[in-house]
Amino acid sequence: MNKKISNGMNYIKKNLLKITLIAFALVSPVLSFAQNCSTNPSAPGCETNPPLVTIDNPIGADTINELIKTILEGVIKIGIPIIALAIIYCGFLFVSARGKPESIKKAKDALLYTLIGAAILIGSWAIAQLISETVLAL
Repeated sequence: MNKKISNGMNYIKKNLLKITLIAFALVSPVLSFAQNCSTNPSAPGCETNPPLVTIDNPIGADTINELIKTILEGVIKIGIPIIALAIIYCGFLFVSARGKPESIKKAKDALLYTLIGAAILIGSWAIAQLISETVLAL
């Protein structure tokens, strides 16, 4: 039991600078955005009856359908260029294989996995559209 405590203390001693920097990074925004209403009563949020805190919706989706649609659109916007780059990479693998059977197999596998990923990406969009239209038709 004492050895575990000793190992934990050694870990803290070795990483004290990292822990301090992380704590400072987490605490400093809170301190820097704090406002003192006694020195500046006209500052926003220092009214006699401050309004309740509201959280704005950054996505703009009011229903689960809109949320899923927004998330899938984001994934597709990021995924399509990645797929294009992966296909280009597979082309380089084929060119650099130079007839070596093991390299050609590696290139074929990479292309197969890239195409499977593309099919999953596009298929998820198609399935989401199908479900959305079916639910809205009911």
